[in-house]
Amino acid sequence: MRLRLALAAGTLLVAATATAAHAGPGDQLSVDSYGTVAADGTVTVSGTYRCLDDSSGPVFVSSTLVQEEHSAGIGGTRAVCDGRERTWSNAGVVKEPHYRAGTARVKATLMQLTNTGPMGLPMPGFLAMEESDVTLR
Repeated sequence: MRLRLALAAGTLLVAATATAAHAGPGDQLSVDSYGTVAADGTVTVSGTYRCLDDSSGPVFVSSTLVQEEHSAGIGGTRAVCDGRERTWSNAGVVKEPHYRAGTARVKATLMQLTNTGPMGLPMPGFLAMEESDVTLR
């Protein structure tokens, strides 16, 4: 049983690693230099993206906000892959700990879900990644 679990975990790791280099030549992602943090803990970050092909599965822009030792996922946006530059904006309520105005870092990912994984499970293909300092206002 342990051997089966180890083999399954290894297969998933290889599949995830293989899909990480799936980026096309026209796939791009950027993060705006500022974001907002509201009194209720809602954080909003944004930027632009471009992707060419979503025929293999849906594409999303996800983002993570890091400030000091705190890290939280901030929403996700469905991307339209038509080769045009488009804007994205993700928002999320972060209650504990509250983020504050000032310097933070955003890690954004343009990711496509495809049915190429073991047993037909969707696997992420990373089309573009961007990490950028932002100022929260």
